[in-house]
Amino acid sequence: MTSKIKYFAVLASVVALFTSCKDSKKQNTLEETATVEKVVPEDLKWSERMMLSEIERFPEATKLDFATRARWTYTPGLVLSACSRVYEQTKRQEYYDYIYDYADTLIDSTGNIDTYSLEKQNLDMIKSGDVLLFLYPITKEERFLKAMQTLDSQLESQPTTSDGGYWHKKVYPHQMWLDGLYMAEPFHTRYAREYVEDEAKKQKIYDHVVLQFDLIQKHSRDEKSGLLYHGWDESKEQRWANKETGNSQHFWSRGMGWYGMAMVDVLDFLPEDHPGRERIIKYLNQYAEAITNVQDESGLWWQVLDQGDREGNYLEATGTSMFTYTFAKGARKGYLPKKYLDVAKKSYQALLDKLVSVEENGVVNLNQCCAVAGLGGNPYRDGSFEYYIGEKIRSNDPKGTGPFIMASLELEK
Repeated sequence: MTSKIKYFAVLASVVALFTSCKDSKKQNTLEETATVEKVVPEDLKWSERMMLSEIERFPEATKLDFATRARWTYTPGLVLSACSRVYEQTKRQEYYDYIYDYADTLIDSTGNIDTYSLEKQNLDMIKSGDVLLFLYPITKEERFLKAMQTLDSQLESQPTTSDGGYWHKKVYPHQMWLDGLYMAEPFHTRYAREYVEDEAKKQKIYDHVVLQFDLIQKHSRDEKSGLLYHGWDESKEQRWANKETGNSQHFWSRGMGWYGMAMVDVLDFLPEDHPGRERIIKYLNQYAEAITNVQDESGLWWQVLDQGDREGNYLEATGTSMFTYTFAKGARKGYLPKKYLDVAKKSYQALLDKLVSVEENGVVNLNQCCAVAGLGGNPYRDGSFEYYIGEKIRSNDPKGTGPFIMASLELEK
């Protein structure tokens, strides 16, 4: 081989090597570009990961719960109550701004609440009052105080059963639902403690709050299982109501979830010396035993609690998240024996393993949530087993994500 040929052969090798390196670098750059940006960092705790995921899904807090327009209702109140606790742990401005935006959008300068109707006497509408209880001490905006006073006035005028139990809504006469205790009583207890100066009125509110728990225990608790029926109709006129007891037919997971959260949250604000306090703690312990008895071996709970072996029933995320929160908080605060912390840890791990998924961008999903369930109304909901398992199942229902965040915060402590 001549020296000239050798020269060109070497030159060709160098060019090939250079081109190969260049192509390799180009490929690496393309791969780096293809890596999905994490909108929710995976090194955060689950409480923050889910909260940031909710903000990513619903950039406007007023649209929480897949809403097409801003509205005052209980589901944003639930998630924002959880958000306020995340803010208190982290002091991240993003969380505060998200909460503030909800109240700022829906409450005008005079304290009027947009989309809220006092005349409807709907207990669900009280829940978002928790947002105001969080914001007012920080902002001192008079409109937020006036809005709280409006919600308090609803509870002062709410129609009741003959023995003093709140109707769930004006359109559901003579009916107490488990849901209602969580919607109204934590707000009312805290409002009384922090904003009612007249001592007689304050005590009257405390007594009335405790009465709601006494009555739901009296009317809705099944003595054999210890579980509570979703609804009770004093008139026994509803098609869903048992003609002898007035109770609905089944033990619905989320219904009992609402009730458990109501007990542990009310106890935060009911005075230590109130005679009803020990009764609520007793109810909570009875409840914990009954709920644990129907827990699936997976750690989760069924949509219809006591019928796990029945075709069509499914392991449901919102009720499981609520039970996890109730047990974790109840054990931490000393209302429940420590063994219930282990129950909470088991159910929480089951949620993470079986019902939580994470997208490429880090967004966290909570799957297998019952979207909605109620009694009566139009179209009529008959409270049958087929009704409860037939309602829509979806991911990231706020009635699951909110309690999941609160359960995470409890277990992170």
